[in-house]
Amino acid sequence: MYCSTDFRTKKALKEAVAYGEEISIFSPGPFPANCTTGRHAVEGPHYPKPHSWYATVEVIGGIIVRVS
Repeated sequence: MYCSTDFRTKKALKEAVAYGEEISIFSPGPFPANCTTGRHAVEGPHYPKPHSWYATVEVIGGIIVRVS
């Protein structure tokens, strides 16, 4: 899963969520996933750049509310 914004670091994602930005997640590729509520694993930055960070996020109503 990826965040709607292509964050270069996990710290940048955490800061954006703490600031109150509305960031959603999506599953790339032909197999859609339910990204509206629950805990999900995300990674970044987006392909084709090599992934350098991973995080578990809590999503409510399609928006990330917590990053761990």
